Amino acid sequence: MNPRKKLTFWGAHEDDDSLVLDVIAGRKTVTADTVADYYKGYGELGDGGYEAGDLIEVHDLRCRPRCTIRATEVRLIRFGDIPEDVWRGETFASADEFREVHIRCLPHLDLHDDVEFVTLHFELVEVAPAS
Repeated sequence: MNPRKKLTFWGAHEDDDSLVLDVIAGRKTVTADTVADYYKGYGELGDGGYEAGDLIEVHDLRCRPRCTIRATEVRLIRFGDIPEDVWRGETFASADEFREVHIRCLPHLDLHDDVEFVTLHFELVEVAPAS
């Protein structure tokens, strides 16, 4: 088995743990990023380059461990062709909403139909004890 990795989800501010709560509730089962950014680490709580089979500790934006997930699939997709299981797993109502939110949250990128994204599909393994 691959070593345990770490991940944090984006939030509007340091107290925004809505995406973590969606993971814990079983609503969020996918996350996505551009190919270039997916394979980069982003600090001590974001290893990047997750692979199927990885056990991943999910931390909130205050660096508290919240849950553990297991990566079940990693898939390459085009921004112009978001599969239904991806936009639903990201808790969106449509592929258009997926695109709109990612354009808004990644304004520094030129997101167009041919940009490649990596999707990380996962399942909840356990919820961390409340601290």
